Amino acid sequence: MKFISWNVNGIRACITKGFLEYFHAMDADFFCIQESKCQEGQVNLQLDGYYQYWNYAQKKGYSGTAIFTKHQPLHVHYGVGDENSEPEGRIITLEYEKFYLVNVYTPNAQRDLARLPYRMEWEEKLALYLKQLDAKKPVIYCGDLNVAHHDIDLKNAKANQGNSGVTVEERAKMTELLESGFCDTFRTLYPARTDAYTWWSYMNKVRERNIGWRIDYFIVSQRIMQHMQEADIHSQILGSDHCPIELKLSTGAI
Repeated sequence: MKFISWNVNGIRACITKGFLEYFHAMDADFFCIQESKCQEGQVNLQLDGYYQYWNYAQKKGYSGTAIFTKHQPLHVHYGVGDENSEPEGRIITLEYEKFYLVNVYTPNAQRDLARLPYRMEWEEKLALYLKQLDAKKPVIYCGDLNVAHHDIDLKNAKANQGNSGVTVEERAKMTELLESGFCDTFRTLYPARTDAYTWWSYMNKVRERNIGWRIDYFIVSQRIMQHMQEADIHSQILGSDHCPIELKLSTGAI
């Protein structure tokens, strides 16, 4: 079973930069995107063999998530907890017989950390939601989580200490979640791998020099880890300031 997650930084722009070629080449069972930046009716993707689930932000050209899957879910949920709505379109949950797939675009705390309190509130609600799901069946949680969890997860760790995505508060929330029964799939497989990033600034030659951050993740319930075959970063794929990430699980696991 192949899962892909990609912050496309605007699906309409990404389509002109090779999105469909990559999508078809991957032939994934589940393809999750974040930051779609579109409203209903603005994009008509012809993806034969795939069900499409979109969560649009109320604000035009902002945020948004989507999941394209070969497997029809039992249930689709578009919010955190009991609420089946989320004004910024940041989360979609698909329920299947043996697992939940949760696709998330985590709020950025912003350069001046003005949105850090909102980010902390989001993290608390989401962690509770994920643990409630995990109590029923395993969870596969993916997306742009807007945090470089450890210094190994970004190139210039010292220079960025305290910045958005590298605050003590944001990192602590990730640690708390992992300690509550979840695993960071890539870091579990590659605990010492450096220069493995998923986002690069658009500043001149930053990506060419691989001055990046790893802020996109597949996080899964611990009991799924025994079935993991691969967790990969497709850093060679352009089209966005993020690159896609991949998770492969043995079919019998889910």
